[in-house]
Amino acid sequence: MGKKLISPRNINRLYQKLAKNLSEAKSELVFKNHYELLISVILSAQSTDKTVNKVTPSLFSLCPTPTEMLALGQSKLAKIIKPIGLAPAKSKNIINTCKILLEKHNGRVPDIREDLENFPGVGRKTANVVLNEGFGNPTIAVDTHVFRVANRTGLAPGKSVLETELKLLEVTPKKWLKNAHRYLILHGRYTCTAKNFNCQKCVIKQECSFTEKTNDENKS
Repeated sequence: MGKKLISPRNINRLYQKLAKNLSEAKSELVFKNHYELLISVILSAQSTDKTVNKVTPSLFSLCPTPTEMLALGQSKLAKIIKPIGLAPAKSKNIINTCKILLEKHNGRVPDIREDLENFPGVGRKTANVVLNEGFGNPTIAVDTHVFRVANRTGLAPGKSVLETELKLLEVTPKKWLKNAHRYLILHGRYTCTAKNFNCQKCVIKQECSFTEKTNDENKS
């Protein structure tokens, strides 16, 4: 039996409640421009925003543009970003990304998905983050938190990240699309966590099919 879906009326209520509870929702990555956002998101793969934020201020002070990043070189970059993890691969991707930025985009981060996904280390999720946070596009980046919330609640169940993303884009009311990613990721990061989640303190428990199912099981 498939996951029970949330009704369109309750989906709107779900977003209304998340928007009220997370009225100051924004990316937890610290960045000043599109270039810093792109590099920060590449660094955040399999790491946390907090860990990335500990390194990027000094990195961007030293390398405020792709030109300075190339001048720094992969070896020195790897040493700087070592605390973040996966430094060899990430430093290589960042250096090659900066080369492409300069050679094909005049040093400017493009706002086209296909161009973004051509950068080393940039997949669909990373491109969605840059498009949403950097350019205000109504994209939804599905990471582990968003995937969990979408499936657990019944908002947009899917067997794959792409399936869930496409379903979220389909069911999310237009007025919420621009900020949906922020609401879902923060809700998953701090409330609807993988373990030790507390449904009783959840602001969307009335709309969530997981809570409804749990309550029904407790009654039987």
